[in-house]
Amino acid sequence: MKLYYAPGACSLSPHITLREAELPFELVKTDTKTKTIADGSDYWLINPKGYVPCLELDSGERLTEGPAIVQYIADRVPAKKLAPENGSLQRYHLQEWLNYVTAELHKGYGALFTSTTPEDYKPIARERLTQRYELVETTLAKQPYLLGSTFSVADPYLFVVTNWARHAGLNLDRFKALQAFQGRMRERPAVMAALKAEGLS
Repeated sequence: MKLYYAPGACSLSPHITLREAELPFELVKTDTKTKTIADGSDYWLINPKGYVPCLELDSGERLTEGPAIVQYIADRVPAKKLAPENGSLQRYHLQEWLNYVTAELHKGYGALFTSTTPEDYKPIARERLTQRYELVETTLAKQPYLLGSTFSVADPYLFVVTNWARHAGLNLDRFKALQAFQGRMRERPAVMAALKAEGLS
């Protein structure tokens, strides 16, 4: 498999998940501004959406969208228990969290990283994001991971987008359970390896 990624982008979530799954894969660095990959070829030909992540399977088929990719990876190695069993209520709770991180957190950061966003709107975007983190904080105050006592593929996604906070001028220091979660995640060998591979450690 090949994972098309950009350092520190949301593609870091499936990157971590691949390492947690201990599946063989190749990293292909992508420039999301010029839409080219490391060898200079056109990334639009790989992913017509133009952004990362994109997972190319051994068959040549491709998957895009992080929440879909991490579930695919988890289902390749069910013994690792990176996602609850398909059809179980817990699996739908996993999808609930993946959707929440996507729609309420990940997309919320978009306005703070876009050069065309009016400056007077950015405080509103930060406040909205802070409000969305309240639910995360309440959850993590009761349990170490989003689904409870067990790590799942939702956790790397939350970890990755939360890493963007300081770059976006968002102060999350008051969320103590969230900060403890970030610390736990950084200690996982798969996370350390992925950060090192992307030049982020």
